[in-house]
Amino acid sequence: MNKTLFSLLGCLIFFCGAYFSEAQTREIITLKKGWKFKKGQHPSATKVDFDDAKWETVTVPHDWAIYGPFDKEVDKQTVAITQNGEDIATEKTGRTGALPYIGEAWYRNTFSLENFDDTKKVLLLFEGAMSEPEIFLNGEKVGEWKYGYSYFYFDVSKYINGKSQNTLAVKLTNEGKSSRWYPGAGLYRNVRVIIKNNESFEQWSTFISTPSISLDEAKVNIKTKAFGTDLKLVTEIYNKDGNEINSKETSTIINNEFEQNIKVNQPQLWSPETPYLYTAVLKLYKGDILKDEITQRFGIRTIDYSPNTGFSLNGETRKFKGVCLHHDLGPIGTAVNRSALQRQLKILKDMGCNAIRSAHNMPSFEQLELCDEMGFMFLAESFDEWKKPKVENGYNRFFDEYAEKDVVNLVRATRNHPSIVMWSSGNEVPDQWGSEGVKRAKWLQDIFHREDPTRPVTVGMDQVKAVMESGFGAIMDVPGLNYRVHLYDEAYERFPQGFLLGSETASTVSSRGIYKFPVEIASMKTYPDFQSSSYDLEYCSWSNLPDDDFVLQDDRPWVIGEFVWTGFDYLGEPTPYDEAWPSRSSYFGINDLAGLPKDRYYLYRSRWNTEDETLHILPHWNWQGREGETTPVFVYTSYDSAELFLNGKSLGIQTKNNKTNQNRYRLMWIDVKYEPGILKVVALDNNGNPAAEKEIKTSGKPYELVLDSDVKTLKANGEDIAFVTVSVVDKNGIPCPTATNQLQFKVEGNGLYRAACNGDATSLELFHLPTMKLFSGKLVVLVQSTNKVGNIKLTVTGDNLEKGELIITSKK
Repeated sequence: MNKTLFSLLGCLIFFCGAYFSEAQTREIITLKKGWKFKKGQHPSATKVDFDDAKWETVTVPHDWAIYGPFDKEVDKQTVAITQNGEDIATEKTGRTGALPYIGEAWYRNTFSLENFDDTKKVLLLFEGAMSEPEIFLNGEKVGEWKYGYSYFYFDVSKYINGKSQNTLAVKLTNEGKSSRWYPGAGLYRNVRVIIKNNESFEQWSTFISTPSISLDEAKVNIKTKAFGTDLKLVTEIYNKDGNEINSKETSTIINNEFEQNIKVNQPQLWSPETPYLYTAVLKLYKGDILKDEITQRFGIRTIDYSPNTGFSLNGETRKFKGVCLHHDLGPIGTAVNRSALQRQLKILKDMGCNAIRSAHNMPSFEQLELCDEMGFMFLAESFDEWKKPKVENGYNRFFDEYAEKDVVNLVRATRNHPSIVMWSSGNEVPDQWGSEGVKRAKWLQDIFHREDPTRPVTVGMDQVKAVMESGFGAIMDVPGLNYRVHLYDEAYERFPQGFLLGSETASTVSSRGIYKFPVEIASMKTYPDFQSSSYDLEYCSWSNLPDDDFVLQDDRPWVIGEFVWTGFDYLGEPTPYDEAWPSRSSYFGINDLAGLPKDRYYLYRSRWNTEDETLHILPHWNWQGREGETTPVFVYTSYDSAELFLNGKSLGIQTKNNKTNQNRYRLMWIDVKYEPGILKVVALDNNGNPAAEKEIKTSGKPYELVLDSDVKTLKANGEDIAFVTVSVVDKNGIPCPTATNQLQFKVEGNGLYRAACNGDATSLELFHLPTMKLFSGKLVVLVQSTNKVGNIKLTVTGDNLEKGELIITSKK
């Protein structure tokens, strides 16, 4: 690829709310409430008259396994993880979160279609079902799928009982040894019923692109397919304020496909800094009668990957400052929730992150919509496994039959999102070895190109020597390297593309607020408490420290960016403690499982957030028993120099330098002797003058609980969540960073207690119970709205502590 211009893509507004109607031409029912759920084998559950009265009533999205309990025997795998360079199989506990996701389960629901008749078409759409779903409607099987991360739909028109009640049953089967991380379980994304006319738009057929853009005008190209004869397409374009700016009508249809080109004057370009979104309203007429109408948002932007400039957006060269995200949302598991996703993105936005990689599976529609709105570029990934297995019961079982269908659904359902700037067909697949793997890579890449010729395709490659020799890396649009920083220069010389992407970087491990001595760089370091040091100097055998990637990003213009493993901790993969118990979640996150920033957050922020000041001190300053012992102090800051003071005495000025990679990006006072009191850092500007300061203090005993919510109001929709950070302070209001008090939570008024999380990877306390220990002085309580407006009161108590109270308002 010498130079390829990958143009704008827009964002499909799919469905919102429990019920949605577009000009009365179609109806969309979101089946959220009224589901009956039961785990175990229930073959008669397909029958309409099956008695499910004693089954549990749940709301979808739903993850049955997140409620626990944690058990080391769940999916215990004896395996050598080749991606980690292991040759000998060992017992891995907690690899998939130690949560009971394995087994068969059933969901049942009923719905009625008041406006149904023979002129209607009905689709049943699933946005994610974990896993191997089999779908039954009114006692008959309408179809099945295999991949738990795929979106899929069936035309169920012939199974519908007219205007009477329809009974939907869904069977899900999760095999053991089918995943490398916690996959979740259940109908964890939305289920929709779509009722439309026979003369209508084909599902996911609309494709919006902008092949020509200048300062004065942009050409918006629209392709869409429709069912019927004597049809006419009218498209209206609206700006962000809802004003119509252009429209077009056409009756020319070839092979059931319309195509239009519509001009937009003085286009506003989409970018992470200015995520401007337009809206296209497509209306389908038969004669003069409106038969169907769909609304899609899109953005106008260009992307380019070139050996001369690397990656550019709207003609501006820039680098990906990205993170990888697994799909679980910590204490609520994999059940998709818009407010939880939005909170994650707000935290990442403040850090200066501009890109997300969905690892290692298809993203939710909600995540993509938020990235469009908030301004994040997106690397949308499809698979973690192709034909050759990583785990015994993984996707390899379905690859031959389903891979093309899964890629087609991924691309068609999401290609209109402007946030997506790249596809990934796989991650660290064992198929990197040998000629068959090269053929599979090209086959998959060709499918992506066929369905979307405007974006490039990558694969996260960890077997870099192998892909150099086989040609695997040479055929990819974007060569993505997972780690292997020592091979970047050689790969750049060997590959023809003229640039490289850090598709997965760092895998540095740490536990929030935990510090180990002596402070030293170490690989796979373990401790008796099963924690990792937050000095950010510990990493995995296959990976490296953040600073090593920073050097490549800064010194190699042909490195087009990085995606750090990971933005947040996730359930499962507790490396380096995957052979230890209890450890049931990762240590990789820049933020912990509760969404609380670790120290490493500020290291990335100091480099990525170029708009705001960063000044952060570590470790905490409560070290009773370490008086007089060496306790190094690190400062992560956007300034180049700073002076450190301990109880008013200067410990000297440090300036970033090139002695080591760490010296280049961190300020470090290595020989500080601990004494209780006040540790203060004063940042210096380029002239050596004080520019900012920060201090931390030694605290007394825990005295009072302090509550701080990420939002002040909630939507009274039964889904919105407030994330309340609970911390403990002493009598003088100084945070107590080592407190581990057991707390209790009570929610009153028009809200519900949803869950709590303290970020401790070794905690076996269940998230949904209203009690939990503090970890490093903090935890997070999740308060969820009901459908009623009014006040919600959260009260948090603990023995020998002044209680904390918080009022949140719920509004329509």
